Amino acid sequence: MMRPLFLSHGSPMIAVEQTGYTSFLREYGRTLKPKAVVMFTAHWESDVLTVSSTDGEYKTIYDFGGFPPELYRVKYPAKGSVEAASELANMLESGGIPVRKDTSRGLDHGVWTLLVHLFPDADIPVVQASVNPFLPMEEQYGIGQAVRSLGEQGVLVIGSGATVHNFRTMNMSATEADPRAVEFDDWLIEHMRSNDLESLFHVMEKAPHASMAVPRAEHFVPLYIAMGSGKAEDVKVLHQSYEFGSLSYLALQF
Repeated sequence: MMRPLFLSHGSPMIAVEQTGYTSFLREYGRTLKPKAVVMFTAHWESDVLTVSSTDGEYKTIYDFGGFPPELYRVKYPAKGSVEAASELANMLESGGIPVRKDTSRGLDHGVWTLLVHLFPDADIPVVQASVNPFLPMEEQYGIGQAVRSLGEQGVLVIGSGATVHNFRTMNMSATEADPRAVEFDDWLIEHMRSNDLESLFHVMEKAPHASMAVPRAEHFVPLYIAMGSGKAEDVKVLHQSYEFGSLSYLALQF
């Protein structure tokens, strides 16, 4: 049984940095042996949920600018899996969720900056999936529920995003976490543990500092997809740290 994960990807620099978070990713990855990985990434938005469908090797997409040259030299030559993509699509469609397939898109940095640490040999097939940040949180959770049985098949579901992701509140010289970011993350964890889905579905109205933490939902909704594919009350905090004061590196297992 592969329990689903929510992993923050924060700055693309995590691909080349040695930090407490990247050390955690490498150590944790050694404990995982999935048959395939399905990643819902904040950096692929679409109105209709779209999944990558290829058996070939992905190109590495550098969907950012202004970073050091070493970051653009990183390659993550993972292959896809048409079989796993078809199984994912069938589950979603059975749950009443429309699906499209994409045969050409490469891996965006919401995927490869994490996988380069989790599975550095790039030997696990990867299926990338898009998000629609405009759907209500309850529907995001429902997407996760539709694919819940993937874990029983040895497929690791990962939601890749960030719980607190607001460039305006980042402080490049900060040495301590912004208390607002910590309070928001702690509220999420507390309400997951109590399985208070009603509050979680109305997070923007009920959680402290929600508008600061989530100015736009694309990085936030992968959390609800991951949570829906497991059990909220089974949440385990694998890692919690902050960069630039408010950029959250929260890693959860469901």
